[in-house]
Amino acid sequence: MSFEPLLAFLLVRYLRKSLRKFSPDPKWDQLFTFSMYGIIALFILEIIFKTEFVTRWIWYALLFGITALILKNRIFDFAKKTLYAVLPLILLGFFSDFFKIITPNLFDQIKTYIAFAFCVAITWMIAMLVKSNKQQKALETERKKTKEEEERSKFIAAQKDKLEILVNERTAELVQQKEDLQHAITELRETQAHLIQSEKMASLGELTAGIAHEIQNPLNFVNNFSEINTELIAEMKNELSTGNRQQAIEIANDIIENEKKINYHGKRADAIVKGMLQHSRKSTGTKEPTDINALADEYLRLSYHGLRAKDKSFNAKMETAFDESIGKINVIPQDIGRVLLNLFNNAFYACTERSRASTSQSSGEAGSAGQAYQPTVSVKTSLIPSPSGREEDASVIITVSDNGNGIPKNIVDKIFQPFFTTKPTGEGTGLGLSLSYDIVKAHGGKIKVESQSAEAAAQAGEEGGTTFEITLPAK
Repeated sequence: MSFEPLLAFLLVRYLRKSLRKFSPDPKWDQLFTFSMYGIIALFILEIIFKTEFVTRWIWYALLFGITALILKNRIFDFAKKTLYAVLPLILLGFFSDFFKIITPNLFDQIKTYIAFAFCVAITWMIAMLVKSNKQQKALETERKKTKEEEERSKFIAAQKDKLEILVNERTAELVQQKEDLQHAITELRETQAHLIQSEKMASLGELTAGIAHEIQNPLNFVNNFSEINTELIAEMKNELSTGNRQQAIEIANDIIENEKKINYHGKRADAIVKGMLQHSRKSTGTKEPTDINALADEYLRLSYHGLRAKDKSFNAKMETAFDESIGKINVIPQDIGRVLLNLFNNAFYACTERSRASTSQSSGEAGSAGQAYQPTVSVKTSLIPSPSGREEDASVIITVSDNGNGIPKNIVDKIFQPFFTTKPTGEGTGLGLSLSYDIVKAHGGKIKVESQSAEAAAQAGEEGGTTFEITLPAK
């Protein structure tokens, strides 16, 4: 049996299978399918009727037709390497059969050479097919990668479109808010320029978010109560027009109450702006010899009495331990006083919150170790000599401690950031500790904090609380 039918069948099958991957076309697929069935039918007829002598030339015609099809159509460029692999075998078979018919004697003489040529052609075909197969696999891998990249690009583009839609929607929502805040933002831009220089700011975006968050709440209250008053005035006019004087008076009282709330929240927004300006403004004070012990004692009592003025029911124990050997140190008393006052206010606030929590509990659970809770704020000063013995390198440490609620570990690293506060809305702007940090640093000192929450302290059988330690140059 000759190799031509098998070779024709495999070539047609290869073209149909590969074309489905590279460029699916129903017409070509149908043509190749019918060709495969025709090859099989012709091969069966050849076996049944023993027409190998005639059908052999049909096979050659079919093989040459396939060769011409591949060479003339660019769509079959992928199959050219496979064609070059089998073409020597096809040509050798054709010329061998041709000489066998035309010059049998010459064929018998070169039969050995022809057999050798067939071996070479088969070897060439196998080598080329193996190489082509490897290249085909590489191309297939590259094609898959390209397809994956295209799909990934399409996915990214789709996600980008979705994000753009979301951004546009969010931008539209912010336009109205921007109009309401435009005046305040204009005043705050100068503040931003100073705050950006501070090493505590993580980014300009964080600053803008903090500013917007802090000032948006009071402005919302002002806007809302203003709208309510407009509606109430309209109702009051209606009541007056109908002669319902008593109802109009009640509405007027409601308007007065709303005006008080508007005034309160307006002042609160003003306080936020002033606090920010104060935080960004550089001190123009001059350092002068200051009794740090007297300064700390003064602001401790000032803070305590200030809190008592707001809450007559609050009492706390104040403890002091001053190192009299410190003498006077060169600081700006107003600035350092501002730092101490802020630390004392925070300490008394923490004690107040814990005291309220203790009051709401049963007497057996209040405080630590089963005892009633006693709010305590203490301040201590100490002189630390320089390791080198030089007097000008000595340091003064001011320690402010309380036994309040303490600061959770997950936020203790954030307390010096501007606008960060654990107090409820309206009770703090989050600028006190940030301002204190700047002042201490400007004096060439440093400030650090250690804290243990009341819950963690109770589990450990300790009192808990917070300790701030300020280190300043002694000279």
